[in-house]
Amino acid sequence: MELNNAAVLITGGTKGIGAAAALAVAAAGANVAVVARNAGAAVAELERQFAALGRRLIVLTADVSQPEAARRCVREAHDQLGGLDALVHSAGGPVPGTFMELSAATWHAAFDTHVHPIFHLCQEAVPFLRQRRQGAIILVSSSAGLRGVAGAVAYQTVKGALPQLTRALARELAGDNIRVNCVAPGVIRTEFHAQMPPEVKKNNLENRIPLRREGTPDQVAGLIRELITNDYITGETVSIDGGLTMRIC
Repeated sequence: MELNNAAVLITGGTKGIGAAAALAVAAAGANVAVVARNAGAAVAELERQFAALGRRLIVLTADVSQPEAARRCVREAHDQLGGLDALVHSAGGPVPGTFMELSAATWHAAFDTHVHPIFHLCQEAVPFLRQRRQGAIILVSSSAGLRGVAGAVAYQTVKGALPQLTRALARELAGDNIRVNCVAPGVIRTEFHAQMPPEVKKNNLENRIPLRREGTPDQVAGLIRELITNDYITGETVSIDGGLTMRIC
């Protein structure tokens, strides 16, 4: 898929991996609609960067855990960008807690944030992608969804659902030339991991990550862009984690 003048919708698109993905596809020529629960100060900087690239940016404020809000964002992105070529679901957040500590409300909220939006976003987006006779859907999972991590059972469960959902959607939508792929980042230099205790970070770099360094949002964004543009990849979950999931340490 060519990104020049393509229309891309990115949830969680004003910070971290989502913002980096927005800039990566814009640098390749795309116009982008980003969705954020709270737009915040990051939007001004993102708008400045888009202006420098000469690309169009639309900011949609919504909580995509709410079904109608998720569907509305797809419709608004389509209408304001004049179509839809790709959807990237990057919205999410940490869900700490061991299994016996979790409340039922927290467990269900984890699915509302990480899994249920995909259902509503994709059901609304697929008819628009079919109109283009091609399309790409990228889901942002986590290395935590591929391996065991102590103290985050709900987060692991919902992130682990994304690779299987990727395979199911990819198989079902292949006949429409709509490709579905997933990225599974490890420890990435974002606000999400900034709260990590120093001793945990030290253990990650010395004992868990073979490359002994954190990744960056730009590195993940480059992978997302490649999965959008390469039209012979579908149904895959690609780890980008410095070797973390090899479990060699």
